[in-house]
Amino acid sequence: MYLITMLGNLLIIVAVSSDSHLHTPMYFFLSNLSLSDICFVSTTVLKMIVNIQTHSRVISYVGCLTQMSLFILFADMDCMLLTVMAYDRFVAISHPLHYMVIMHPQLCGFLVLVSLLVSMLGCQVHILFVVQITYFKNVEISNFYCDPSQLLDLTCSDSFSNNIFKYLAVTIYGFFPISGILFSYYKIISSILRIPSGGKYKAFSTCGSHLSVVCLFYGTAIGVYLQSSVSNSPKKNSVASVMYALVTPMLNPFIYSLRNRDIKSALWKLQSRII
Repeated sequence: MYLITMLGNLLIIVAVSSDSHLHTPMYFFLSNLSLSDICFVSTTVLKMIVNIQTHSRVISYVGCLTQMSLFILFADMDCMLLTVMAYDRFVAISHPLHYMVIMHPQLCGFLVLVSLLVSMLGCQVHILFVVQITYFKNVEISNFYCDPSQLLDLTCSDSFSNNIFKYLAVTIYGFFPISGILFSYYKIISSILRIPSGGKYKAFSTCGSHLSVVCLFYGTAIGVYLQSSVSNSPKKNSVASVMYALVTPMLNPFIYSLRNRDIKSALWKLQSRII
């Protein structure tokens, strides 16, 4: 699954880079999402593979905090990029004649940079809160990686403060991005309804892949983060974490490539060049 994830996302990045027809804002954001997914899945799966090969499930205190910080950084980056991609689709459908003027390269680069800075801020806030953990020895975490929600439960502060922080983090990095995505699609649907019947399906089909990825990513992510506050089932947490941290990044390239003629065409051209 890790190799499929790496290969699928790398193919999208190479296809977008090699085909001049894909040098547009939509595919620029998609290639950044693929790069973020590669880093996101690598923060957890590589350590898990090492654990399986060495028959050891031990991670150092510093290693755990490092893994958690990188995990949060790239998870938040995915959240921000999905929101930016929703805005990009809104501009493309609602203002098609001014699309390239509005979404100029400087704005696209700025949006990706802002996404990275916001993600880094969320990472630092989590670290500052979790470092309250006393240096325990032989502490067990019922997951295959240093899950931020479970690390928060190990802090020396009371559970009420931990839950408040969890809900605050979900609000900032979950509710606000989702609100932006929903508002973008509200405007998109309003614009599509004004399009003649022949072009409605074509206009909305460009959003199908993005909607699928949003539902898959946010559904599992919010479930993992909030479930630890209301449930103590390690099995449920682990299954949801696998969906969130491994399955979703693996499915993203398939969702975008199978429903996108431009990506498939670029991949065929790339294959013909190699052969």
